[in-house]
Amino acid sequence: MKHIVDAVLAEDTPPQEFNSLPVPDNYRGAVVLAEESEMFAGMATRDKDPAKALHIHDVPTPEIGPDEVLVAVMASSINYNTVWTSIFEPLPTFGFLQRYARSVPGAEQHDKPFHVVGSDLSGVVLRTGGAVRSVKPGDRVVAHCLNVELTHPDGHDDSMLDPEQRIWGFETNYGGLGELALVKANQLMPKPAHLTWEEAAASGLVHSTAYRQLVSANGAHMKQGDVVLIWGAAGGLGSYATQLVLNGGGIPVCVVSSPRKAELVRSMGAELVIDRSAEGLRFWSDEHTQNQREWKRFGGLVRELTGGEDPDIVFEHPGRETFGASVYVARRGGTIVTCASTSGYEHVYDNRHLWMRLKRIVGTHFANYREAWEANRLIAKGMVHPTLSTVYGLDDIGEAVGEVHANRHDGKVGVLCLAPQADLGVTDHETRERHLPQLTRFRI
Repeated sequence: MKHIVDAVLAEDTPPQEFNSLPVPDNYRGAVVLAEESEMFAGMATRDKDPAKALHIHDVPTPEIGPDEVLVAVMASSINYNTVWTSIFEPLPTFGFLQRYARSVPGAEQHDKPFHVVGSDLSGVVLRTGGAVRSVKPGDRVVAHCLNVELTHPDGHDDSMLDPEQRIWGFETNYGGLGELALVKANQLMPKPAHLTWEEAAASGLVHSTAYRQLVSANGAHMKQGDVVLIWGAAGGLGSYATQLVLNGGGIPVCVVSSPRKAELVRSMGAELVIDRSAEGLRFWSDEHTQNQREWKRFGGLVRELTGGEDPDIVFEHPGRETFGASVYVARRGGTIVTCASTSGYEHVYDNRHLWMRLKRIVGTHFANYREAWEANRLIAKGMVHPTLSTVYGLDDIGEAVGEVHANRHDGKVGVLCLAPQADLGVTDHETRERHLPQLTRFRI
């Protein structure tokens, strides 16, 4: 791989030379193994250790299909779907790979006893399939994680509705947490020139997801003046949601879990902050019983901050732990927009607070092509900034995923793949200098 890294770092390497660089037969990737998919059977979610399931293995370089691209991955990042994959919840991902291999011609190579994980990347195009026209070898790119066939009419109004829609690196193999990655050409977008490799790799999944949830007509369609309750406002999804609400003229009410995280969201410009740990909020009396008095107390805290207003929109992603409270506190006619469910998928809420107050629940999942491109455009223009906090090497992938699993992180956790060190890859230094305080805000 050294010759590839050297060519990228040289920066003046002619693009056409990348097409002639030898591509190795094998590369290092972060994998889970099918033979270990029952290793955590019977254990509570919180006790499962991603580091025991994630391995750095040499894997064969995949074949490139007509519409596919092989990318030299300089950096990637950790998303919650990698946590799920590494603890085999809600089920092992090998079933996804098998279904993909059966249903899509040319996808047979995805059905392997290993799964190279990861749904973000920044890097350089090495090879393109025969039908690819949108990118060429040498292009500096980031990837969004929508893998879709678009052979069914349902996908052409909104590509997320296509029955063959998948999340790359979660429901497909050869994801971004490796030295190489296989993507469809239409997943690739221009790398923002003022960002380092690791900063550029931080935003694709979470920012596009937050954009669809809040801004898009497919989500809450936020307008100026909307009060938006944001759970986990200093985390991966929430830190982008907070920026989108502020940019769009909304009023964020940021829920965080520590003074450090409260400080972070205030530094982004949010004024209304609830530290749920300091308030001692406990929405469940026990494993089976929710405490509606705590819902009411929480609603009172929100109203104290907003001058008596309830949220027009609730940005939901914790799931089971918070969903009952989210439905309760949304204003009459308000919207609860939900994805992820990182604390549990089985939501319990009092339907009287939904139906009698004419609220609505909107489910969203990642973003369609247009939404992903619009989100990346905001990053490139310096209107939304990556919230990268820490950076690990590929060999430390287990520790990196463990930090996200235990919620010990702020913003996004980055991973260097081929990049030999952090802070490389910037080609627009003038723009970077203008935004440097925002770009380094989350750094520990």
